[in-house]
Amino acid sequence: MSQGYLLGIGSNLSPQQNIGAIITLLLNHFSSLTLSRVLYIPPVGMTSTHDFLNVVVFIETALNAFELKAICNDIETKLGRDRQDPASKIKDRPADLDILCPINSEEDFLRDTSKVTDEYFLYPLLEEICHYLIQKPYSTCHKGVLIEVGSLTFGQSATTINRDASSSDKRIHQ
Repeated sequence: MSQGYLLGIGSNLSPQQNIGAIITLLLNHFSSLTLSRVLYIPPVGMTSTHDFLNVVVFIETALNAFELKAICNDIETKLGRDRQDPASKIKDRPADLDILCPINSEEDFLRDTSKVTDEYFLYPLLEEICHYLIQKPYSTCHKGVLIEVGSLTFGQSATTINRDASSSDKRIHQ
C-alpha cells in the first residue's frame, strides 16, 4: 500500500468542463489518479442555483500536505477561482480542491467517513473509492455523470487513470 491523500473535488460553474480540466491538470503533476464516480450534488452552506459536480480522488504521492495544497490552490486559480476573496467559500466556483485526509496504510481506507470529513455529501463517494482501492465490493444506486475530455472519459464509476509519461497520453484502467 502506497501513501497519498484523498481529495474532495467540486465545481458548480461549467462543472463538466471544469471537472475535466481539474483532472487533466492533476495528471500533469501525478502519474496516476483513482477517482470515485462523479455526482451532481446540491450546494451546501451557500445560496446558489448551481449544483456541484463532486468527485473524490486518491493521489499516490510522497509530497507533504503543504506541497499538495499548493498544487491544488494553483489549479483553482488557473481555472478562475479568486482565492483572495474572503467570501470564496460561499460563492459559486469553477474549482474547489480540498485535502480530506492522508493515507498511510490500507487501514486508513477503512476508517469511518465521518472521521475523514464533515462534508456528509461526500460520504457515498468516499465509501465507493475506499472500497474500490481495497478491492472490496461496493454497490451504488446511481450511475455517475460522464465526463469527456478529448479521448479521456470517466465519472460513471470508480476508475484509475494512468498517465503515460512518454507520450503525455492519459489512459483509463478500470
